[in-house]
Amino acid sequence: MSDSPAPAANTSPPADSGGTGPQAASADLNRQILSLAVPALGALVAEPLFVLIDSAMVGHLGAASLAGLSLASTLLTTIVGLFVFLAYATTATTARRFGAGNRVGGLQAGVDGAWLAGLLGLVAAVLLAVGAPWAVDVMGAEGPVADAAVTYLRASAPGLPGMLVVYAATGTLRGLLDTRTPFVVATAGAVGNVALNATLLYGVGMGIAGSGLGTAIAQTAMAVALLWPVVRAARAADVPLSPRAAGMRASLGSGAPLLVRTVSLRAAILATVWAATALGATALAAHQVVNSLWNFTAFALDALAIAAQALVGTALGRAEAERAARVSAEQAPASANPCPSRAAAGPAARRDPSSAPPPESTVPVPHDGPTVDAVLRRCLAWGVAAGAVIGVMLAGASPWLPYLFTSEAAVVVAARPALLVAATAMPLAGAVFLFDGVLMGAGDGRYLAWAQMATLVPYLPLAVLVARCWPTSGMAGLVWLWVAFAWVFMGVRALVTGLRARSDAWRH
Repeated sequence: MSDSPAPAANTSPPADSGGTGPQAASADLNRQILSLAVPALGALVAEPLFVLIDSAMVGHLGAASLAGLSLASTLLTTIVGLFVFLAYATTATTARRFGAGNRVGGLQAGVDGAWLAGLLGLVAAVLLAVGAPWAVDVMGAEGPVADAAVTYLRASAPGLPGMLVVYAATGTLRGLLDTRTPFVVATAGAVGNVALNATLLYGVGMGIAGSGLGTAIAQTAMAVALLWPVVRAARAADVPLSPRAAGMRASLGSGAPLLVRTVSLRAAILATVWAATALGATALAAHQVVNSLWNFTAFALDALAIAAQALVGTALGRAEAERAARVSAEQAPASANPCPSRAAAGPAARRDPSSAPPPESTVPVPHDGPTVDAVLRRCLAWGVAAGAVIGVMLAGASPWLPYLFTSEAAVVVAARPALLVAATAMPLAGAVFLFDGVLMGAGDGRYLAWAQMATLVPYLPLAVLVARCWPTSGMAGLVWLWVAFAWVFMGVRALVTGLRARSDAWRH
C-alpha cells in the first residue's frame, strides 16, 4: 500500500470530462466494486483456513483432541466474532474522513481503533486463559475432551490481541479502499500457520497446545503486517502514534451498537440450531450441511458488502466536503474583482498565516467520484445479481452437494429440500448484505442495532413453533425451519434495512 492515503475512487476523472460519459462512469464504478470485492472475498475465505488447518493436523492426534478442538474453536470464534465491530466501525470512520479530504483525521481514527483493539484483546486474553475451564464445563465437555479444549484455549489466548488488531487494521485499510493488502496478509498467515503448527505439533511435540500457540503466533504476525502500512502513512502525515483516551472512547462508542447487532444476529443463529436439534439427529445433521453451504456462499455476498461499505463511506465524506465548499463560497463576501488573487489581497494578507487556506489535511476538499446514490444502486444490483447466480448454482447442484458432507442417505434426503429453500432466498440475502454494508459505511450502527433486535420478534416464535413440531416434525420440519430463517428472518432484515437505505436519515 502506498503512503498516500488518497482513496482510489478520487483518482478517476469526472464522469462528464473529456472522452467520458455515463457509460464510462458506470464501467469505472463496476471496476472499483470488483477491485475491492474480489480481494475482500479472498481474505474472507483465507481466514476459515486457520480452522481447517488446525482440524486437519490435530485430527491425527486422536478423536479426543479433535473433539476438544471443535469445542474450543467454536468458543474462540464466538468470542472473536463479537469484536468484528472493530473492523466495521473503523472502515466507516476512515472512509468518510478520507472521502472528505481529512487525511489526518482518517489515519488518527485508524490508530485509535488499533489501540482499542489491542487493549480489548489483552482483557479478552486474560479472561479466556482464566475462565477456559468454566466455559468448557458450561458446554458440557468432560474428561479428555474437556482437557484438550482447555489446553487449546489457553495456548491460543495470547493471540487474541493480534486477532482483534487484525480487525481494526483491516478496517482502516478498507477505509482507504485497499482490500488487497488484507488478502495478501491473510493468505500468508494461513500458509505460515501450516509451518508453525507442523513444527510445534510434531517437531516440538506440544500436541494440541502447539496448534493453539501456532495460530496465536500467526495472528500476531498478521497484525504486525497489517499495521505496518497504517503506521507508515500515519508517520508521513505527522499523526501521533500514542494512544488517545478520547479517540478510543469514540471508537468504542461508534462500535458498541454494532456489537449489539452482532449479539442479536448470533441469537437468531443459535435459536436456529436449537430448533434443528429439537427435530432430531438426522434433521440436525442435514441442517449442518445446509448451513455450511449457506455460510460459504455468503462470503461472496459479504465481499460485495465490504466494497459497498468502503465506497459509501468515501462518497459520504466527499459529499460533506462539497457541501462545506458550497457553504464557504456562499458565505464569502462578494468581491468587486471577478478574479481575486493573493496578490490583490496585499502584502499584509500574504504575510498573515491566518488568511491563508488551512492545510489540506484538515479541510474537506471536493473530489470527483461516484455519488452515494450511484454506489447504492450499483452495489445493490451486484448483490442481487450475485445472489441470483449463486441461488441457481445451489439449486442445480442440490441433488449432489450433500454428498460432500455425508454418505448417509437419510441426511442427504433431508438436506435437499432445505437446500432448495436456501437457494431461492439467495437474491434476498444479497440485498440484505448490501443494505447492511451501506448502512455500516454510513456509520448508522445505532439503527442497525435496533433493526437487528427487531428482526428477532417475528423469527424467535417461529423457531419455537418448529422446535415444537408445528406444522410438522422430523425432516419435513427442517424445511419449515429454513423457510422461517431464509425468508421470514432475512425478509424482515431486508425490509428494515431497505427502508432505511431509501431514506435520507443515514446520509448526514
